[in-house]
Amino acid sequence: MNINIVFPDEVLVYLETQVTEGHYNSISEYFLHLVKQDQKRKAQAKLESLLLEGINSDGVEVTSNYWQSLRESVYSH
Repeated sequence: MNINIVFPDEVLVYLETQVTEGHYNSISEYFLHLVKQDQKRKAQAKLESLLLEGINSDGVEVTSNYWQSLRESVYSH
């Protein structure tokens, strides 16, 4: 898929500089890198949210019955 984006001149100069200095092979590669960074940032934020949710939740005593029940629920799906 092709996407056309119009940039202000100063942004285009910056992008071209990133490529000519060897940081990226193309402007497309630069944008792909930005998208991947954004995906990682969002995944990290989600993980942190889930960890905080777990830390702040009421604890459950982990017994052999707990593990057996967990195994049964996993294997039944």
